[in-house]
Amino acid sequence: MEIDRAVRGSSDSRLRTKYDNAVYVVQRAFALYPNILNLILRNFIFQVLLHLLRAGYYLHKSSSDGEVEMNTIQNCPVRTIYFESPCAFPEINSFTYETVSTYTSIGSIYDTVPNALLSDSTTGKSFRPAYMLSDGRLERAGRTKKNISSVSSNGTNSTEVEQTISRSASIIVVGDEILFGTVEDKLGAGLCKKLHAIGWRVSHVAVVSNEIDSVAEEVERCKSTDDMVFLVGGLGPLHSDISLAGVAKAFGVRLAPDEEFEEYLSQLIGDNYTGDRNEMALLPEGITELLHHKMLPLPLIKCKNVVILAATNVDELETEWGCLLDTQESGLVMAKSFVSKHLSTSLLDVKIAPVVAKLCIDFSDVYIGCSRISRSGPLVVSFIGKDNQRVEAAAEKLMNNFEGQFSQVDSCK
Repeated sequence: MEIDRAVRGSSDSRLRTKYDNAVYVVQRAFALYPNILNLILRNFIFQVLLHLLRAGYYLHKSSSDGEVEMNTIQNCPVRTIYFESPCAFPEINSFTYETVSTYTSIGSIYDTVPNALLSDSTTGKSFRPAYMLSDGRLERAGRTKKNISSVSSNGTNSTEVEQTISRSASIIVVGDEILFGTVEDKLGAGLCKKLHAIGWRVSHVAVVSNEIDSVAEEVERCKSTDDMVFLVGGLGPLHSDISLAGVAKAFGVRLAPDEEFEEYLSQLIGDNYTGDRNEMALLPEGITELLHHKMLPLPLIKCKNVVILAATNVDELETEWGCLLDTQESGLVMAKSFVSKHLSTSLLDVKIAPVVAKLCIDFSDVYIGCSRISRSGPLVVSFIGKDNQRVEAAAEKLMNNFEGQFSQVDSCK
C-alpha cells in the first residue's frame, strides 16, 4: 500500500510514531468490527481518514490472512473518488456549503499569518507541520489574520505566541520504595524546578514500579509527545535496576554490550562483578549516546530524546544537571525564562472562581493557578508566563475586579 510505504520511508520519526498509533487503532477496529466500512462518515477530515482506513485495512489483511500484497490492494473496499465538478451530486454540494457557513475556521493560508511556533530555525523561511507542536492547542492560538494588529479572539497575537515558546519535558521516576511511601521523591521535584528555571515546561511527572513493562509503557508514551524525557532511578547491577531494559523495550531494540561504557565501568569498579560479562555495560542497541563530562565518573546515557540520570540524591542531581547544561550533545538548551506574579487574598474560592475562569480564557497564554497552604489560610493566585506584560495585565485585571482584596506575595508557598 503506497500510503504505508511512504510514511514508513519518511525520516520524520514523530510522523511515523503518530501514523503507527493511528493505524493501530484502525487495525483493531477492523479486527473487532469487520463491517466498519458500512458506516457513513461526514467530516472535513475525510481524506486523511480514508487514507488511514486504507492503510489500516491493508495491514490488517496482510497480518491476519497472509494474502499477497497485490490481492490485498485490489480487494480493498475503500476508494477515494475525485470529481471535477460539484454539480455531479447537488445534494452533497449543498450539504458542504451549509456546513461551511457555520464552520469556525480562523482562515486559510491566504489570509492568515503562519504559526510562529512552527518556524524552522534551520532555514528561517519554511515551517514545520502542525503535528510537531508539543501542545496541539497552540496550532489555533498561533494563527492570526493578516494585516490585523489587534489581539485575536483567543487572547493572543503572533508576537505573544512567540514569547510563549518553550520546550516540554517529562520526568519518570523509577522506585518501588517511593510507591510504598518509605522514601520521599526529591529528585522529581528537583528536576521540575531546574527545568522551569531554564524555560522548559514539564508536561508530566510519573513514579513507576521497578518493572520493565512499567518503565517501557511510560517511556513509550512520553518520548513522542515531549522534546525530552528524564528517567531517574533503576540504574545499576541489582535485580530491580531495570530502567535500561525498559527504555530498550520502548524503542523496540535489544540490550547489547557497549565496549566504551564497559571500559569506564572497569576503571571505576574494576573486576568486582560476577558472571562472564558486566551486566551494567548492556545498553539499548543502536540508539545510545554517551554524554561525557570531566566532572562525571561515568558518562550519562542518552537514548534518542531520553536521558537516564544516575543521581540518587539532590547533590548528585545538581552535579549531573550542570554537566547536562554544559554538554551540547545533551539537547538541553536554554529557553526564554518564565516570569511570575503571586497574589494573596482572604476571599472564598467561590467568590473569585468565575472571574479567574474568565481570565483563563482572556489570557490563554498565561498559566493561572490557585493554591492554599491550609484550608483556613489565604488563597494564592499565581500568574506564570513568558511575556511579563501579559502576566502583569492578567494580575491587574484580577485586582481591579476585587479592589483592595489582593496583595502581592513572593511565592505561592
